[in-house]
Amino acid sequence: MTACASPSPTTGHGNEAGQGHDDSEEGSPGDGKQKRSASPPGCVITADGSYGARLALAGDDSWFPERWTLDGPEPYAVPLPASQPEEPGTEVLPLTDGRVLIHRLAAERHLFSLLYPTGPGTGELLLGTVECGDPTTELRLLPPSPCGEWAYALAVGRSSTAVWLVAGGAFGPERVAEVPGRCSGGVWLDGTGRLLALDREADGRTKTVVVDLEGGEVSPLLQIADDSDDRLLLADPDSGLLLISSDAPSPGHDRLGWGVLGSTLPVRFPECLRVPDGHRMTPFAIQPGQILTPERCAVALRVDGARGSWVGLWRPASRQVHHLPAPEGWLTGAGLWTRDGVLQLPYATGMVRCGVARVGVPWGDEPDPCEPPHGGSAHEGAAGVVPAREGAPPGMCDAPGAPGTPGTPGASDGPGGPSASEMGALGEPGTPGESGGAMALMGAAGAAELSPETEGAVSDGLTVATRPVPLQQAPLEGRVSKEVTVG
Repeated sequence: MTACASPSPTTGHGNEAGQGHDDSEEGSPGDGKQKRSASPPGCVITADGSYGARLALAGDDSWFPERWTLDGPEPYAVPLPASQPEEPGTEVLPLTDGRVLIHRLAAERHLFSLLYPTGPGTGELLLGTVECGDPTTELRLLPPSPCGEWAYALAVGRSSTAVWLVAGGAFGPERVAEVPGRCSGGVWLDGTGRLLALDREADGRTKTVVVDLEGGEVSPLLQIADDSDDRLLLADPDSGLLLISSDAPSPGHDRLGWGVLGSTLPVRFPECLRVPDGHRMTPFAIQPGQILTPERCAVALRVDGARGSWVGLWRPASRQVHHLPAPEGWLTGAGLWTRDGVLQLPYATGMVRCGVARVGVPWGDEPDPCEPPHGGSAHEGAAGVVPAREGAPPGMCDAPGAPGTPGTPGASDGPGGPSASEMGALGEPGTPGESGGAMALMGAAGAAELSPETEGAVSDGLTVATRPVPLQQAPLEGRVSKEVTVG
């Protein structure tokens, strides 16, 4: 595998952007066994939430990159078409300086360029290529690095996996680490982009390892049992919260669990995160800024079922999942939490080219999670989602509560949304008027803020190690009986 740098810039002038939105193919629901991952998100967002990027559709089959600016008063999109349409499935990734990395495939050559707006056209800076001598090698972009200035790719070969720095290097693409075995996943463990967790398959089992990209060292991170498949799905460097998938508690069926980086407490698999046959639950965002309090971190879950995809909200301290319909046109699987606990979900429709729905949850008003759930359909207590959209004046938002309005309970039974039976099967308690299922309504940026939580910090001596150590078995005290714990 070789790399070739091409530093000369070019400028392309493509067609005007259309109003299309990402029609990413949804992954098929599981057959009782939790799948490794859902289909790729419809939009990639920088770690700091400043920019997003996606492949948008103009007309019937003309694809082009599009950059979303998300850190201003209102979101807006900037089309970045090249001299010709892109191939479906072309990868894009935003950087914090406003440029968008694009990964194109031509024969056995992987081409990397940076796109940026230049008046009426699109500027393109060629970074170089990576050539894979083995046609079976798969190369894909890793999630945005925490620093936002570098971008990495994972090249999975027959017996080893290479980590490439494809943007931010001095001389084009550069191989920075080699890991024995075939790897998947890719989760950042620190705030600098040095420690990368990968799920390595070896000897018929999958375990998570951590790669130090400065020195290339590989060390174990997650091994729950010798005969289990253990994967790291998501991590938060501030709190140390880890979201894990493993079949250790239920051999042959993957379960979602959580642990703490550097803690001696065991991995826990809450009953509320168990999904019925034909469904899949995938975490895609963790609330940042909860220093040393992982149990208070809000987690956004993508739930896939027979009637489409919707959003689940959960945190370890609550031990229950709130289900709510996704906004119409949600770029499925994409979203970001603010430090104040507001979930931002990007969406695009025929009427709204670039929009962000903001959702808040009053966790402090939840009933005791150890109490038995009350009757009633799962979605009746949800107040819904208020979208903030491109071109709307600050403070203006769609009024919730009208039957059939996207993002309200009345729309959840329509095409593409979860039915009451599906939500009930996933175990969400709540009846009309219960505070446990209520969502705080958030308007456009600056319209409202969540009040700080009043409950005390739940630290219990949990600490975040400066360097990851393997999660190991430890005694369990004071946990509810329905929560499976595996060391």
